[in-house]
Amino acid sequence: SPDVVRKFRASWQPDAGFKRVFHGRANDPHLQWAASMTHGVSTQSSNKAETLVNPNPKTLFQQRLANRKENVYASIAKGPLGKSHDQRPGLPQNLNTDYFTFGLPTELDIGAGGLINPDKNYQQVQDESSVGHDLYVKTHANFDVGERVRRNYTCPSFDINRGYGIPTPHSNDGKEVRQTLKWLQQDDQTSKIVSQRVDNFRERTQSQLGRVHDPIKDTLNVPADHTFGVLLKPDQYGAGDLLHNRVPGSYLRGRDQQRGVVAAARQHLKKVNYHNFPDLLAAFRFYDKDCSGKIDINGLREVCVEFHLPLEPEMLEQVFDFCDANRDGKIDYIEFSNFLNWKDKMESGFADKPEISGEFDQKTAQNSGSTPRRLKQQIDRAIGNHKTSAGMINAVVGGVSTRDYRTYGVPTIRMDLPAPRTRRIDDLNNYGEESDCYGLLNPSIYSSKGIYERDFLIPRSLEELKVIFEGIGVRMTGQTLEDVYNIAAASHPKGDVCVESFRNVLDDYQAFQVQSGQHPLAV
Repeated sequence: SPDVVRKFRASWQPDAGFKRVFHGRANDPHLQWAASMTHGVSTQSSNKAETLVNPNPKTLFQQRLANRKENVYASIAKGPLGKSHDQRPGLPQNLNTDYFTFGLPTELDIGAGGLINPDKNYQQVQDESSVGHDLYVKTHANFDVGERVRRNYTCPSFDINRGYGIPTPHSNDGKEVRQTLKWLQQDDQTSKIVSQRVDNFRERTQSQLGRVHDPIKDTLNVPADHTFGVLLKPDQYGAGDLLHNRVPGSYLRGRDQQRGVVAAARQHLKKVNYHNFPDLLAAFRFYDKDCSGKIDINGLREVCVEFHLPLEPEMLEQVFDFCDANRDGKIDYIEFSNFLNWKDKMESGFADKPEISGEFDQKTAQNSGSTPRRLKQQIDRAIGNHKTSAGMINAVVGGVSTRDYRTYGVPTIRMDLPAPRTRRIDDLNNYGEESDCYGLLNPSIYSSKGIYERDFLIPRSLEELKVIFEGIGVRMTGQTLEDVYNIAAASHPKGDVCVESFRNVLDDYQAFQVQSGQHPLAV
């Protein structure tokens, strides 16, 4: 751009990273040296904070030189460092400073004790306090303790000195106080005698101290510890069973202590196997007392007693049932290697002993090669196989069919209602003729011309179809037009023909002509 244009552009629309410069100062020659010009007086650097806080130590010569410079001041001469200020040079001559005092003497009063407890009788104190009391009552409403408040009543029968109400009984000898401090059981008076009927009525209608008010207690023939209501039997399943979708028979509610004992016994057996045997094969041989290739419950009991693991028969059966995965009543090598050892901690024992006979079945002991079959997960199956209903319904493979499910709510597309011929402005229902999300994102070429899908489905006559198709450049004879129209009308129950049905039949008709060689474009 020319410099003239660039000058105005830099004023109202500067480039990125450039400073805005008014166009009136664009050609000012002083801008070049004004950019680097500084104003003011350069300040000399002074002492730093570290020097002031921790100055360098002075030598003896430097200290005495500084003292000599300071002695020229009068303040140093009158009040040297470490001594009080001497005021004697400024006092008059022949003045005895030891006995002479300045100021006015203070007269000795009665003291604080006389102010707090003056040497006056009660009447003198009352007379002195009553002086000007009426003025204070008038200006500040300052009434004495126990004094009647003056409300300026104008009733002629009102007397300010008259007392109203019933006087409170009192006795100066303390007889009333003694009576209030006397306990009820020390009183010689007997309790008031009332009838049994009145006492029962009071207990039935009034709340008693420490008891629940029960007005219908006499009409109920139930024991005192009776509880009303229906006793609900607790559910067999808990919240965890519902979340993991456990089937009946595998619920874990109420079995926490049992599962804890079983897990502790199993953990103890794992430690025994790890610390006492070099590999799994040696541990299994020790458990297999009869050399049958499987461990029964008696062999497991003997091992528990030998390794100081006292288990009750019920708990031992639960541990055995937990290890017996195939429910054959015995623990084979596969179950032993999966449930009573730490995985990847002990070797199988088959690497140096390939041939095994007479102890247990080799097929049972080995799944492939010399490595025993291992379980993939030793956790609750409900956790690993947990599936949500939404995931099962929306699954692509193995999904649940929702055809027979009951539907709730109002459908978004109201296909259950006939579309009105004339729609109101406030009618926002979708009767199926509106476009969906795909139609909005990918509109057809006809929508730009103001033609929608419902226009293709309106029944039309033969003359209207002829005008429409000739308007888009389709040429056909009268016989072909009638044949296509009759075929399209025969496919509709009422004999209606729309643009869409006519176009489909016309496409099939032309495809048949091309295949049979009757069409001009046929090869």
